[in-house]
Amino acid sequence: MKIRVVNTASKAKAVQIVRYQNNKRTILQHIGSAHTEAELDELILIAEEWIKDFSKQLSIFPDESPNKLIHLNHCTFIGVQYNFFYRQISVIQDKMGFSSLPLLLNDLVTMRIFEPASKLRSLDLMEQFFGIKHSRKSYYKIAPQCVDLKEKVEMKVVEFAKEHYSFNFDIVFYDVTTLYFETFEEDDLRKNGFSKDSKSQQPQILVALVVTKEGFPIAFEVFSGNTFEGHTIIPTIQDFIGRNKVKAFTVVADAAMISSENISQLNQNEISYIVGARMGNLSIKLLQTVDKQIVRADGKSIRIKTELGYLICSYSSVRYRKDLYEMNKQIEKAKQVIQVPSKSKN
Repeated sequence: MKIRVVNTASKAKAVQIVRYQNNKRTILQHIGSAHTEAELDELILIAEEWIKDFSKQLSIFPDESPNKLIHLNHCTFIGVQYNFFYRQISVIQDKMGFSSLPLLLNDLVTMRIFEPASKLRSLDLMEQFFGIKHSRKSYYKIAPQCVDLKEKVEMKVVEFAKEHYSFNFDIVFYDVTTLYFETFEEDDLRKNGFSKDSKSQQPQILVALVVTKEGFPIAFEVFSGNTFEGHTIIPTIQDFIGRNKVKAFTVVADAAMISSENISQLNQNEISYIVGARMGNLSIKLLQTVDKQIVRADGKSIRIKTELGYLICSYSSVRYRKDLYEMNKQIEKAKQVIQVPSKSKN
């Protein structure tokens, strides 16, 4: 039996199953007519299946080339592996000089990017998504070593930032975040504290991060969960400067990071800084100065010298309208409370 493809009068291609015997061709089955290459491939696949079912045996020397299509009716779904993603992250890790680090550590980082989970859960997900198997015993073996690799990793990312982002330590950005744990038991590091995830009843850690102006991370520190975030910037920045032997340096942070004490220490260490200022914390006299001097046009700014450094204020009509709306809303709410005290919430 053979599969025969013939052109029809309607410019389609008919797929038939024929048998040649005694110089005579016999059509055993007309499979169908195709008008596209995709339809033709599908009909040929059906014809191959028909021959197998009809003959009840496989040909030792098949004349026809095996069809490259896969018939879904004869397949069983066993899962998906994201090998392309894994290979791309591995290439990036190699370029950053991480190939010398334990493979399991690199794989945990890859898994963290792909689907954040606990370390032990990540081991299961690696096998599920990437087909890579690491035992729990292997993890427990390398985990203590990974702590000692922190400085080595930070040196590599700084070198990478220098080479690929022209990083020269002139300016860095600093911020902190919290990571909470699915437990209610504290230890020396995991402590209850102010939670950015509204999980104040669960222990957490505080992670401080230093990044370049492109947002590329170059250093981090971990603090106990009950640490005030304003107490993290000085030790983190001093350690970073000392380790990299930096001379000229400017750090950018939000207002929560900087107190009068922090500013004093930054000045003593000759570290330049740019921080977000909270207008509500400014003196009435300083606010009046800003109100008088600022030009009310988008993009206009003023620079005022204060005891804590230079205060730079810029004007935004969008921000003005937003703040005015919020202020009026609060005023109306206050008036309602005064007029009808019984409706106010305790």
